[in-house]
Amino acid sequence: MPAEASADAPPALPPAPSDNLPATIDALPGTRKAAVLMAALGSERAANVLQRLGEEEIENLSMEMAGLSAVGPETTDSIFSELAALASRDAGASGGMEFARGVIERALGPERAAELLGRMSARTETPPFEFLQRVPAERTAALLRSESPQTIALILASLQTSSAAQVLARLPERQQPDIALRIARMGETSAQVVQQVEDVIRHKLTAVAEREYSAAGGTKTLAEILNHSDRTTERAVLEKLETTDKDLAEEVRGMLFVFEDIVKLEQRAVQQVLREADQKDLVLALRGAPDNVKEVVLTNMSERGAEMIKEEMEIQPPQRKRDIDAAQSRIVAVVRQLEESGAIVIASDSEDESEAVV
Repeated sequence: MPAEASADAPPALPPAPSDNLPATIDALPGTRKAAVLMAALGSERAANVLQRLGEEEIENLSMEMAGLSAVGPETTDSIFSELAALASRDAGASGGMEFARGVIERALGPERAAELLGRMSARTETPPFEFLQRVPAERTAALLRSESPQTIALILASLQTSSAAQVLARLPERQQPDIALRIARMGETSAQVVQQVEDVIRHKLTAVAEREYSAAGGTKTLAEILNHSDRTTERAVLEKLETTDKDLAEEVRGMLFVFEDIVKLEQRAVQQVLREADQKDLVLALRGAPDNVKEVVLTNMSERGAEMIKEEMEIQPPQRKRDIDAAQSRIVAVVRQLEESGAIVIASDSEDESEAVV
């Protein structure tokens, strides 16, 4: 949820195991703030950031992310706001708010960036029901269905016309004419009434909506980030984790999918991955791969396709290890995309028989 979430939400991070966190955001260590930021950015963006850090920074940040527990949305928002402020302050003569806007837009997108940067501006007044502008039209319509036509008309009249039109279109057809008529006949409404209605709707949204933009750290988040990272970064992080906490490293490793894990996929899933993957990547990825991996890949191809792969591998000159790793990472990315779309299922090592897909 955005910053308008319930005042009951925790103002600071819940402590990670064995941690004693400061009571305020300002007092949080920089590494903890960075870990929250990485978790909130999502696995792909976080992986992109991780690959641009130094080895020591990656190690420290990975340990912090692995031990991070759930984080409230207010805390996440505060850290993003601090990032915006720092970017603006340190931008120099050619930077300023526009520089800050560019940094935050790359991380969160233009709408979310506008919201955070708006808090830093001198403008103190916000339009009525401004918080609904960030809520999808489907959710707003569902939220308003139980409200009176006059209340719905008041809210829609306060939204941007494009947003209001989308919400109106998703309300029951029998209600639409009455609501439209009330909007047309609406005069000025007292600020006190608007504020009362706004408070009610905000409270209702807080009670039923998902808490967006909150960050959930821990081993799962770290594994997702590593799954979107290159194999060099992945190995470095896991090696460091093993020297510090072997059990934690094994837990993270168990959540990862590496190229060699293709042998664990169901036959139909392997065939779908091979249809989506680039043949040049397949040739390069199979160089140096274990024999069982080669066997699974080649036996799930057509006879002609398998022969072509073998021929190309034979005539291909020696390749750099990093190029092979990059090709394997691209194959893994195909696997992840198919899993995220629901086209295939990746069974974990810990999945019991009752959870298997048949």
